[in-house]
Amino acid sequence: MSSGAQRGTTRAAVEAVWRIEAAKVVAVLTRSLGDLDAAEEAAQDALVQALEQWPETGVPRNPGAWLTTVARRRAVDVWRRRSRLEGHVVELGHALDAEPVEGPEEMAAEPIKDEVLRLMFIACHPVLPRPSRVALTLRLIGGLSTEEIARAYLVPSTTMGQRISRAKGTLSDAGVPFELPEPAEFGARLEAVLEVLYLVFNEGYAASAGADWMRPGLCREALRLGRVLAALLPREPEVHGLLALMELQMSRFAARLDQAGAPVLLPDQDRSRWDRSAIVRGRSELAVARRLAAESGPYLLQAALAECHAVARTADATDWPRIVSIYDELLRRTPSPVIELNRAVAVAMAGDPAAALAVVDALGLRQTLRGHHLVAGVRADLLARLGRESESRAEFARAAVLTANERTKALLLARAALG
Repeated sequence: MSSGAQRGTTRAAVEAVWRIEAAKVVAVLTRSLGDLDAAEEAAQDALVQALEQWPETGVPRNPGAWLTTVARRRAVDVWRRRSRLEGHVVELGHALDAEPVEGPEEMAAEPIKDEVLRLMFIACHPVLPRPSRVALTLRLIGGLSTEEIARAYLVPSTTMGQRISRAKGTLSDAGVPFELPEPAEFGARLEAVLEVLYLVFNEGYAASAGADWMRPGLCREALRLGRVLAALLPREPEVHGLLALMELQMSRFAARLDQAGAPVLLPDQDRSRWDRSAIVRGRSELAVARRLAAESGPYLLQAALAECHAVARTADATDWPRIVSIYDELLRRTPSPVIELNRAVAVAMAGDPAAALAVVDALGLRQTLRGHHLVAGVRADLLARLGRESESRAEFARAAVLTANERTKALLLARAALG
């Protein structure tokens, strides 16, 4: 292999390691340094050093520990340069150098032993408005870009960038310690933590941009954290509801791409390739959520929707009227234009595409969804169901222009060509 090819392979390995380890590195550094901005800056510096050194030295046996150690040393070096005459900085440097990579031994006595989940609870501090808590935590934990987070919230990326920046400033100005809250305080932060896991999973399940239709690593990490959270809070129905939803959605992964890597939509999937063990796990978690819940929450309801698909032997056997009724309940609980759009699809599948089209046309006029490829794509499909082929082709082509995901774009252009 040529040196250029070797460097390219190593760079890809560094980027893969970073996707896996970044959240933990930032979490460990924030715990050590007590400074979020310093932790992020030091972690990025470690990434740069990895890109420079690993092509020459090879990927270390424990790359996450390597990144954490280098980042710690970088943070200490920066602080020493800024405050050479302050003895406490030197003392801090000695303390950080001596601290084990996996964290202090006293973590064994703490209720949350997972560093990433721990940082989620810390970042979801009540001093921040809930949208800011979620946005900041998505940036830290999910590794999502500002643009990806903005797309999830249907707002401009500049707006989201300002929201994240203000959140950091608020935490700093309030002197919020980066310490784990008492277990009695978990409930006040749980809703934001669940929303972060949900949005990270969604970005992995259907990537909003880039060359890949899915980002399975994000889904696996969200699922892992969901399992840790369920063990930590076994009496919380929405924790089990979200875990059920993720298990049921992940059960379809093997069938969502064809051999060429092209997307396969739900009605066309080979259901024999669905992971039955994941379906069993998901339905078991859903049963737990139902037993614990006095009333159905949004994650329990979305898991119930996923279960309707999981138990249908064929696409035609799907109980669409039940799905519509679940969406009705979900809309009462959490009104959202995206839920309305998904309900419209269910209404069409239940046999009334004309009524669904009227809903979608109204949604397309709303500021939050105006120009969104999902609205255009659903509208195109409904027009095709109604036999309005030329309009459908034009709408599929319009949807292709609006999406930032290359696989989705190719799928929509293919639909436009088929008519």
